[in-house]
Amino acid sequence: MADAGSRLRKQLESSNFDPQNYVKQLSQQSDGDRDLQEHRQKIQTLADETAQNLKKNVYKNYRQFIETAKEISYLESEMYQLSHILTEQKSIMESITQTLLSTDKDETAKEMMAAFPKETEEVKQRTLTTLLEKVEGCQNLMEAPGRYLVYNGDLIEYDLDNMCQIQKVHAFLMNDCLLIATWLANRRGPVKYKYDTLYDLEPLAIVNVKDNPPMKDMFRILMFPDTRTFQAENSKIKKEWLEILEETKKNKVAKERHTKEEEVPKSPLRPEVSTNPFDEEEPLESEEVVDLSPEWIQDLPEDLDVCIAQRDFEGAVDLLDKLNEYLKEQPATPPRVKELREKVDERVRQLTDVLVFELSPDRSLRGGPKATRRAVSQLVRLGQSTKACELFLKNRAAAVQTAIRQLRIEGATLLYIHKLCNIFFTSLLETAKEFQMDFAGNTGCYSAFVVWCRSAMKMFVDAFSKQVFDSKESLSTASECVKVAKEHCAQLSEIGLDLTFILQSLLVKDIKAALVSYKDIIIEATKHRNSEEMWRRMNLMTPEALAKLKEEMRSCGMGSFEQYTGDDCWVNLSYTVVAFTKQMMSFLEEGLKLYSPELHMVLLESLREIILVAVQHVDYSLRCEQDLEKKAFILQNASFLNETVLTVVEKRFEEGVGKPAKQLQDLRKSSRPMRINPDSQMSVV
Repeated sequence: MADAGSRLRKQLESSNFDPQNYVKQLSQQSDGDRDLQEHRQKIQTLADETAQNLKKNVYKNYRQFIETAKEISYLESEMYQLSHILTEQKSIMESITQTLLSTDKDETAKEMMAAFPKETEEVKQRTLTTLLEKVEGCQNLMEAPGRYLVYNGDLIEYDLDNMCQIQKVHAFLMNDCLLIATWLANRRGPVKYKYDTLYDLEPLAIVNVKDNPPMKDMFRILMFPDTRTFQAENSKIKKEWLEILEETKKNKVAKERHTKEEEVPKSPLRPEVSTNPFDEEEPLESEEVVDLSPEWIQDLPEDLDVCIAQRDFEGAVDLLDKLNEYLKEQPATPPRVKELREKVDERVRQLTDVLVFELSPDRSLRGGPKATRRAVSQLVRLGQSTKACELFLKNRAAAVQTAIRQLRIEGATLLYIHKLCNIFFTSLLETAKEFQMDFAGNTGCYSAFVVWCRSAMKMFVDAFSKQVFDSKESLSTASECVKVAKEHCAQLSEIGLDLTFILQSLLVKDIKAALVSYKDIIIEATKHRNSEEMWRRMNLMTPEALAKLKEEMRSCGMGSFEQYTGDDCWVNLSYTVVAFTKQMMSFLEEGLKLYSPELHMVLLESLREIILVAVQHVDYSLRCEQDLEKKAFILQNASFLNETVLTVVEKRFEEGVGKPAKQLQDLRKSSRPMRINPDSQMSVV
């Protein structure tokens, strides 16, 4: 059949295939309508397979397209960062060149500025005051001494995600900050703008945006956690903004550094040595001054800002480690070190906030647990192991919940459970391995991981129970689903994580309800059959049906069933007793698959109640029946129940549980069948 389908596929896929000729030959060779229908069915099957393959390919290509788009987005962001780095390098090189070539010119300019410093500052401040009178809410900006205007102009702000125009703004660049003001639509008088944001220049990062028509002449400013995109009027103005922003920022940093160096008090003269032998020798103040002469120490806050803006988390933490090692070798902590510490601590808080944002559940969960390794490892290095552990587990909980929510519900429950277990336990295994790698030296975090595993398992059981138990699936389907979940859970023992007990404890309530519900169904079905009982032998009509029944009873463990079969497809048992036996053994097998120590009494009592229904019905029939022949037949069924069925149930329960059930033994002994003697008297066997 497969070869015929393959030949038909090749024939239809050939390049020289002629439909009209094919239909003509098929009509001539076919033998009636049946052949044409069969051939039509084959072609329809091929068409369905082709359509299914086409859907799979489209879905696969669509997923690849989405992944590619995401990668392009990440690469674009990295290109922006690279462009910013190149712009900075270019600016530094130009600054060095300008310094080397125009030293004399700078000296002359300094002399001229020294001649008229007061007048220049007054003019700049007066210009700034005039401009800020047009901005609503900026009255306090002139309170800072020495602040003056450097550059200003109109810009258009765009949305970072969809690149849509947001608003028109006016930017005021001052020697120590950048003011963004929005345009007033309904303005009155000289006020044209409204205060929006004020950025300090020191932690501000400026990034050039590559032109991508129609979006061009743009640049970005980065100040954690804000990122804003602006468009200049043309490329020339954009270049002026980038250059002036960088130059003003450098001038501010250089001025602050120069001011701090001037404020450092000089070492006092060494006091005269006392000749009093009882005077304690006091340490000299000059010995307490830590030498902060290395250039990298002076540039450390700015270097940390650059690392944070460029998302170079490893580089930032390396700088902090280098600083801590350097300060350990110093004898004391003078004011300059305290000031440096304050600046560095501020950068550490900014770095921590960025790393926390990287691990937040609101971020993309793409990449699995490994995607969090970078941020987690740097938080651990910063001494934030507890916070890193908490954020890592929250991130993974959100990822697991999203994966379960996105799982498509299948029509077949067992197929859905296979997919659910594969997704959940694979994610749990990957999370455990990543946790061991990231927190290998922090044993105190493992208790938090165990608690998280329990909460994650509860999330899994909620989805599992909703599909398996709430939908009222059969007991056989429920047992198969629980078996699949236990097998996946056992795989976690490879890394020393055993969650089987937690899984059983979370499922025990639903399993107990399922056992009780199915027990009630069997009891109702048995009572219904008992009400219609005629106590007649079974006639299976065909040898095939008899052979099938023998095989079913043999699979149930009834090895002595052969002695109750006769010739001509007759069975010397009642239909009710045979149906009860099959249903009873099916319930026992499924119950043993679901068994746990917490369910021991539930399963045992359910078996006892089901058996009592059949035993009481046989006892009642024996007492009410007057026909001796029928009484003998009833006794034969009672003997089968007591000596065969109940014995097999008792033995199988002991094998599955590992210990005998005294309740089943007592029930079997109390329900011994009676026999009829030749004098029509009944006695116990």
